[in-house]
Amino acid sequence: MATAAKPAPAKKAAAKPARTPNAAFMKPLTPSPQLAAVVGAAPLPRTEVVKKVWEHIKAAKLQDAANKRMINADDKLRAVFGKAQVTMFEMTKLINAHLK
Repeated sequence: MATAAKPAPAKKAAAKPARTPNAAFMKPLTPSPQLAAVVGAAPLPRTEVVKKVWEHIKAAKLQDAANKRMINADDKLRAVFGKAQVTMFEMTKLINAHLK
């Protein structure tokens, strides 16, 4: 006699509360005059500033062709970064120094 295997009991999915954004990331910050040349002078949250800098990098094709992690600065970004080439990780640190 063959017995039918019992189906495994269904696990209840734990309902996760909706994730709220961190207020520190959403606080509008004023860019320095050098950074304002790239993103505009209006106060923006830190996340939006980084997004606008990436839009500028992509539009001007400033990512290094051989190593995509490197950003080649144009005249506007050189004023923000202080040098001709930075890594994408170093870029956010340098941008944060231009926000108040």
